[in-house]
Amino acid sequence: MSLPPSAWTHRFAGLGPAFHTGLRPTPLPVPHWVGQSPAVARELGLDPAWMQGDEALQAFTGNTVLPGMRPLASVYSGHQFGHWAGQLGDGRAILLGELPGPQGPLEIQLKGAGLTPYSRMGDGRAVLRSSIREFLCSEAMHALGIPTSRALCVTGSPAPVRREEIETAAVVTRVAPSFIRFGHFEHFSHSGQHEQLRTLADFVIDHFYPVCREAPGNPYAALLEAVSARTAEMVAQWQAVGFCHGVMNTDNMSILGLTIDYGPFQFLDAFNPAHVCNHSDTGGRYAYNRQPNIAYWNLFALGQALLPLMDDQQQALDALEPYKALMPAALQRRMNAKLGLARVEDGDSELTDTLMKLMAADAVDFTIFWRRLSHAVVGSLEPVRDLFLQREAFDAWAARWRARLQAHPGFDADATQAQMRRTNPQIVLRNHLGEVAIQRAKQGDFSELARLQNALEHPFEALPGHDDLAGFPPDWASQIEISCSS
Repeated sequence: MSLPPSAWTHRFAGLGPAFHTGLRPTPLPVPHWVGQSPAVARELGLDPAWMQGDEALQAFTGNTVLPGMRPLASVYSGHQFGHWAGQLGDGRAILLGELPGPQGPLEIQLKGAGLTPYSRMGDGRAVLRSSIREFLCSEAMHALGIPTSRALCVTGSPAPVRREEIETAAVVTRVAPSFIRFGHFEHFSHSGQHEQLRTLADFVIDHFYPVCREAPGNPYAALLEAVSARTAEMVAQWQAVGFCHGVMNTDNMSILGLTIDYGPFQFLDAFNPAHVCNHSDTGGRYAYNRQPNIAYWNLFALGQALLPLMDDQQQALDALEPYKALMPAALQRRMNAKLGLARVEDGDSELTDTLMKLMAADAVDFTIFWRRLSHAVVGSLEPVRDLFLQREAFDAWAARWRARLQAHPGFDADATQAQMRRTNPQIVLRNHLGEVAIQRAKQGDFSELARLQNALEHPFEALPGHDDLAGFPPDWASQIEISCSS
């Protein structure tokens, strides 16, 4: 066996029974490998040969509990689509424990491992379709440099699972320093369990935000401010790469500022600021352009949950206030980097806003525009210009952009182009790319999944033989509907 029992630690389990329920995963019949991330396996120190074997397959399907594991499901609450939903919890996720990682312990969690006390009306399972999407996107976001949970592997089973239609079961093994959510704090605050709330907050501060203990004033207000800063940076990175999360409920928000719970996500194709990627989001609450404000709304809910640990409400409001400046500033820095501008100057936000309005008016493909612009610093602007119907308006904007570039002291066109190509990806996980891999996987062919995974792990490189993954989406892509059903 590759994992000695002593390798496992269980910090979250040590919080006590108020925080979780111990239980074993529910086995699945005839499991098989769907995909693995060798990079995550290396970070966890897992032997590649063991990862190909039956013991690993059974363990990461939930069929076997290895010595040293202490599986549990945690309880939390939350706001869903803006409404208080009460107690939620890990309805199909089971935490196995922690393994050592390069920067500290990493939690290992099975998603789709069976019923828990928090499953409510659910069946505790995940389907192959959504598990592949989460696996691919977790690793794709990491390669883009965006804070995220990781995915070690996906296993599948012929066991039937009913969603809109009968699908087959799968389990994705997720990895993160912690899966604690805003909703964990909401649970103990709203239920009046303030000692448990303090215990949880102290746990998060001690293990992940130790500087908050040393900060002047209230350490829990300092925690709220630190979480707000991380969340601001994460959402700015989402916006800059055209990523829509799809279901930003408070129970899907990481206390560490990580992208978690990949459900109805989407990377933008044609740029539409009001795009809603979640077919279940009929009100458009989680549209792309609303994500920054929704993140603040969720942080405000976290602040309300932490109020019992603060001196007064003003402390929470003061801790939240920096987000209003941090998020737009972080986004502007990201947009400047995409434009090849080394620093932010007066007028840059207007330059960016004008461009985004032009892109929206002509429904310009988001990823292809930025990649072509990266090449246009040295080469011709014609391939970029061809993306627009309003050619004269684009020409006027492009003239301003070139003038802004060349006004920078020591401007070097080749260096700027190289920097932009390291910032603007060649490939992202578009819905249609994932759909092709999923449809082949349903037939037992995982070769397209592996090819796509390899490309997504190198998003800024032009990989030979992968040009088809970087092109415009086919017409049928606009018909793909992604919902909360997974």
